[in-house]
Amino acid sequence: MRIAGWQKVSMVDYPEKISTVVFTPGCNFDCYYCHNRDLIHPKDAIECVPSEEIFTYLMKRKGMIDALVISGGEPTLQRGLASFIQTAKNTGVLIKLDTNGSRPEVLSNLLDQGLLDFIAMDIKAPIHKTQKITTVQTYNDQIRESIQLIMNYAPDYEFRTTVAPTLSKEDLLEISLLIQGAKRYAIQQYKKPENNCQDPRLLLEAHPQSFFTKIQPLLEQNVKQVDIRGL
Repeated sequence: MRIAGWQKVSMVDYPEKISTVVFTPGCNFDCYYCHNRDLIHPKDAIECVPSEEIFTYLMKRKGMIDALVISGGEPTLQRGLASFIQTAKNTGVLIKLDTNGSRPEVLSNLLDQGLLDFIAMDIKAPIHKTQKITTVQTYNDQIRESIQLIMNYAPDYEFRTTVAPTLSKEDLLEISLLIQGAKRYAIQQYKKPENNCQDPRLLLEAHPQSFFTKIQPLLEQNVKQVDIRGL
């Protein structure tokens, strides 16, 4: 599996755990506000971190690092993902996978093998608006299937939405209905990325704090817990 970046210690990427985070190259979405734009279409010559270096790090820090988070990019595009996770899991860490939900068949395989302890799925927008954010082909059916897989079979999970300026209160309420009954939904403040993307939407201002505090109780009518992040 290719690893394009590595954050050795994180206190925020796995709830209530100390984790190490790896970032895989390549993504089948192209969200205009992406902060990891260099990972969307990486060059073939991108310098990768050897998997063995990750495993050695985990072994040496047993008892200090609780979890490994696999982010991206989109990790489910990676060949060798399952074997990488299995080897990492053998060191005793929990495994969290960040995904856009576009490849439910990969999620199903990983869940069937008992390789995942936590899944965080990003929901970019209501289904009918997703393509406006991702600027690629639609994955409507795949997104719906992934939501059901996660809610029914993941040991622990959360759904997340970056509240871009182009998303409205009605959009978030529609998403909450899509994941109705979910245990946790995190709404994250949008932050303008520091990249050279020229999309005019980047000129729009982020929603104020009041937007989040007002919509939180409305979303909690459909999901069990709503977390506000990034304010």
